[in-house]
Amino acid sequence: MHRQQSGELSRDLVLSIQRILDINALPETDSLDTVGDGFSTIDVINGYFPNEESLGQLDVVQAQLAKDEQDLQNEIAQLQEELRLQQDPGRMQLIQEMISDLLGQMSLIREKAAESEAIVRNITRDIQVLDSAKKNLILSMTTLKRLQMLVHALSQLEDYVKDKKYSDITQSLSAVKQISASFKPYTSVPRISQLWKRIQELQGGIRTILESDFDIYYLQSPNAPKPATITAACATADILGPDVRAALTARYTALLLAEYRRVFRLTDEAGQLDNISRRYAWFRRILGTHEGGLGRAFLPEWNVGWWLLAGFVDITRGDMAALLSKAAKDLTVTVLLDALQQTKDFELSMGKKFGASLQDILQATSLTPTRPLQTISSSFEPHMGVYVQHQDKAIADLLSPHRGSRTRASLDTIQSHSTVDNTEQTANVVLPSSTELFYVYGQTLEGCATLSTGKPLFDLLEVFKKWLRVYAEEVLMSQMRRTWPQLRRSTDVRYDLNEIKNACLVINTAEYCQSTAQELEEKVRQRIHSEFKERISLQTECDLFISVASVAIVVLLRELEAVCEPALSTLTRTTWINHELVTGQSQYIGDLVRAVESIAEAIVPLVESKKYLRNFFDKASSLVITRFTNALVRSRPLKEKGAEQLLIDLSALKSSLLKLPGEALTTAGYTRSVAKSTQRLEALLKVVVTPQDPAEGFILNYTLLIGDASFSNFQKIIDLKGTPRAEQNDLLDFFVTITSTKPELEQTSFLTTLDMDPPTSSTLGLLTSPNGSAGEALLATLGSPPISNTSSGADTPPRGDAHATKQVFSDIRRLMSFAVRRDTAPQ
Repeated sequence: MHRQQSGELSRDLVLSIQRILDINALPETDSLDTVGDGFSTIDVINGYFPNEESLGQLDVVQAQLAKDEQDLQNEIAQLQEELRLQQDPGRMQLIQEMISDLLGQMSLIREKAAESEAIVRNITRDIQVLDSAKKNLILSMTTLKRLQMLVHALSQLEDYVKDKKYSDITQSLSAVKQISASFKPYTSVPRISQLWKRIQELQGGIRTILESDFDIYYLQSPNAPKPATITAACATADILGPDVRAALTARYTALLLAEYRRVFRLTDEAGQLDNISRRYAWFRRILGTHEGGLGRAFLPEWNVGWWLLAGFVDITRGDMAALLSKAAKDLTVTVLLDALQQTKDFELSMGKKFGASLQDILQATSLTPTRPLQTISSSFEPHMGVYVQHQDKAIADLLSPHRGSRTRASLDTIQSHSTVDNTEQTANVVLPSSTELFYVYGQTLEGCATLSTGKPLFDLLEVFKKWLRVYAEEVLMSQMRRTWPQLRRSTDVRYDLNEIKNACLVINTAEYCQSTAQELEEKVRQRIHSEFKERISLQTECDLFISVASVAIVVLLRELEAVCEPALSTLTRTTWINHELVTGQSQYIGDLVRAVESIAEAIVPLVESKKYLRNFFDKASSLVITRFTNALVRSRPLKEKGAEQLLIDLSALKSSLLKLPGEALTTAGYTRSVAKSTQRLEALLKVVVTPQDPAEGFILNYTLLIGDASFSNFQKIIDLKGTPRAEQNDLLDFFVTITSTKPELEQTSFLTTLDMDPPTSSTLGLLTSPNGSAGEALLATLGSPPISNTSSGADTPPRGDAHATKQVFSDIRRLMSFAVRRDTAPQ
């Protein structure tokens, strides 16, 4: 009850009630306040008995706890008694009566306050009336005084107008306009309305006098006012308003430009496009006449020269648009560029003369600021297609010697200038045609940007993109199609150095074109108008050059495959069933390692980009392991001794492949890729090495190393092992029985993709067809190749893909994925 009442009463009243009831508002401390959810009896017991010796005081502690318990019981009884007394109905009745008395007193005070307020309001009412009267009287006196001043100033202004004293007119008119502004709310008063009408009529008369004097001054009549008079009249015109200044300036510029319209008519020779320089010479002359003659009378802030230039620009732009439209298809790029360059020079010179850009001048002099006048050069933009077409033809002529059937000859010429001996190799880093192409691009871009940064520059970029695609497809890719000769004999272990150098040259050129195209894109974005910035992109062309470099890598892989073929053929012809002694690595593996290293030594000095070198080594390692696996499968049955020998050979091959790129090019991704590919083959060979008797041990070893319960995959192992058909059925029965108790085994593994009938032809045969159709198809699939940060093997593909190429594990899929890995390793 106490809490409910205190929530509705003031703080002073609550404090009074607390004093009556002896309620202590201050918080009391309790030793049990600290007891909460984290209270632990073990911690309390440990506090009483910190060690074994303290157990001797057990009786003392029990006595103390009993005393504490009794004290708590007494305190609880005391609190219960206090609570009973506090809830006494008689005491609560007394409190309610006191509250009622207090509320009555507060109501009485509120009534007395309202009566006092009414008395004060009656006393001050007369004072408020007097204050209002005083305010109105002051306002009336001020208004009458201003009216007297306005009438006097208006009388003086009329006298000054009669005498044409522009200096006095300016001061008096300014005063009249300033004073009359305060009377605008009172125009409904007849006397004020008459004065307002008289002021408007007088301003109209002053404007008529000004226009008459300015016209006489413009025509330089015998009775024309002096320049000082016109200067004073300019100040008067500014008081009348900006529209008067604009009208007087417009009449002046129209008078000066009337001769320009007459002399440079579109039907006369002087008005033709090839005589545009005469237009600009005429304006410079008339501008000089203005500044040395009539123009000196105008106030500097009028910027009459700006208005004169804006009028000339407006007329000339209309003439240029008409002339260019009339010329249409007969317009030559020479005439167009000559006229446009002279126009740009004129606009630039005018900007320097007036200390502001021509666009700013036109904005300042426009009667409709939201739609300012346009420059003269803007009239050329709709016709800049002639210039763009000219640049298109120039680039076509530049690339003509390098396209089509001439491509191979041009590259052979480059190769003929390269010298190769046992100690040194020198060759072009990129095709000279690529550097020449981008040099022309740079020059053309700068030239176009000085003429226009709008749609013509955007159209020019489309031309650049077109010829970048042509260069990639008809120069670089065309060369790749022509470097796919007939297949070598299996006994030919030498690689074609010219083909390697040519492929490396294409890789370097494609990398140069890609990076330079990105720079070109950024330069165009910096120069072009803002409305086109978001549409600037050369990403498609950059992806195309990445694809070209990928195809060149395929050519290098083909050379690698050719030199590896003799050693792998030896592996295929080996009869492992008669192999009884395992002493060390086979001779063929040494030949294979030397062949791979010879290709690497030839390629590394010729490729500039480390990312493409790393990409080549990623694919080369996959190719070698793939071909090694194919040869191994074709050489079955392997038997235990044969598998042991192949494990030694695989270890030697793995060690060689890990060291193949060299320390500078080896990455963690490359190491993981080689390790993953060889580990799968090692697991296969280790299963083959395992004796098949007892069958349980052989099958358990299979489940541990291969990790699947696939019946067909186990069939592949026993086929590789050369198990007789009579024994295979028992093994397969055991396999089904054992794997049925192991539900954790998967149904697929890397053996799922193992082709037991691998192709005898080149793995890259589909990519090296002489007719080039496969190369075109490859390029089509590589329009936008993905970028991968690692070169690790891909996951095992799904089973049952009828369209998939025959694969050996998943490495061949990774080999045919021509993604160029992003160069994340330090250079």
